[in-house]
Amino acid sequence: MEKRLVLLDFDGTITRKDTLFEFIRFYHGDRRYYGGIMLLSPVLMALKLRLISKQRAKERVLQFFFSGTPLKEFNTKCSYFATNIIPRLIRASARALISRELNEKSVVVVVSASPENWVKPWCDGLNIHSLATRLEIVDDKITGRIYGSNCRGEEKVRRIRAVYELESFQRIVAYGDSRDDREMLALADEPHFRTL
Repeated sequence: MEKRLVLLDFDGTITRKDTLFEFIRFYHGDRRYYGGIMLLSPVLMALKLRLISKQRAKERVLQFFFSGTPLKEFNTKCSYFATNIIPRLIRASARALISRELNEKSVVVVVSASPENWVKPWCDGLNIHSLATRLEIVDDKITGRIYGSNCRGEEKVRRIRAVYELESFQRIVAYGDSRDDREMLALADEPHFRTL
């Protein structure tokens, strides 16, 4: 049987919506979420105009909503979100693809810029692997900063290569939906852009 590595982006590929913003809304409720987005609109506009990096913009959003949040409380909410909310956001085609690849004994890995705090629990529930953005923790509290680099673009490739010996796979398949996935798609024998 062919040894396959299947790499999947999460937000927009497996899911129908960006889970960072869905998580913020779940965590804080509509009023705080929409109020916060209004206050952060200059940051989001600067990102759209490419005046600041995606990592910096993400950190500003995370700092606004979560700086000082105890890690235990944050992770409890993340686990609930992974178990009860994320399943509603999953594309049926992604669910079928993952099931099919697991039946074929493929190594399935979700590679995501979203925080591992909710990506990993969701992946663990399906017995698939995950590589995702790590959040900085100081004194058991979320700082709102990213630990290391946001898991996008070249960082996705670096993280994949750090864990998997690519030469040991007979076929690498990758799925992505944005420019942040291009480098990961370039690793694949079989790249899929915006198709599952």
